[in-house]
Amino acid sequence: MAKNVLITGVSSGLGAGLAESYLNDGYHVYGLSRRLPPERLRGDRLHHVSVDLNVSGEIPAALHRLLHSVSELEWVYLNAGVLGEIRDLVEAPLEELKHTMNVNLWANKVLIDALLRSDISIQTIIGISSGAAVNGNRGWSGYSLSKAALNMLMMLYAREQSDVRFYALAPGLIDTAMQDYMSTVPDENRFTSVRRLRAARNTDDMPHPLEAAGRIRACLGDLLRLESGSFADVRHLQG
Repeated sequence: MAKNVLITGVSSGLGAGLAESYLNDGYHVYGLSRRLPPERLRGDRLHHVSVDLNVSGEIPAALHRLLHSVSELEWVYLNAGVLGEIRDLVEAPLEELKHTMNVNLWANKVLIDALLRSDISIQTIIGISSGAAVNGNRGWSGYSLSKAALNMLMMLYAREQSDVRFYALAPGLIDTAMQDYMSTVPDENRFTSVRRLRAARNTDDMPHPLEAAGRIRACLGDLLRLESGSFADVRHLQG
């Protein structure tokens, strides 16, 4: 019997990489994203519903449409996220910060609540976090705040739900459209982490999404040995 995985943000970046990796191994992949997944992924085992995760009221119905015939999910990847602009927190408009929190944090709460209230058996939920959740690099403002809050969200659900395992996982550097944006950030002297990201592009330290997905999956055994609710960085797991 084919196994099932749910992935948000499946249209590009790490989400598309995870989808491709699991499809290659025979899984049924259930995806939520605003845009359609890449054409190369479309087929009988890819199931997709479009939804704007910034509109929380639309999420439960979209999830129900997607999973109406599913009884079990081995993995759930809460991957969808937005970066916002790299700039000092004092310069970040509150509306931008709210949008970042809506997508990176509150949408995941709505998704988790809907899953827990369903009749679907769920083994493991992984919130895709970031090193930005803990390192406090200048300029990452709303993104850092939202990922730090996501880490705590996973921990709190783990304390409440003993039948499902929860983790926050930083996937390491990945060569995605976010890196295209990094090349446009003007003040790398002020935002030194941007300089490091630019230097890492096109090196082994910044794999493309499919390779990054493989690295994540290779580390899942080590991740599951950690206490439910833990935050981990894929670069510090054995794999």
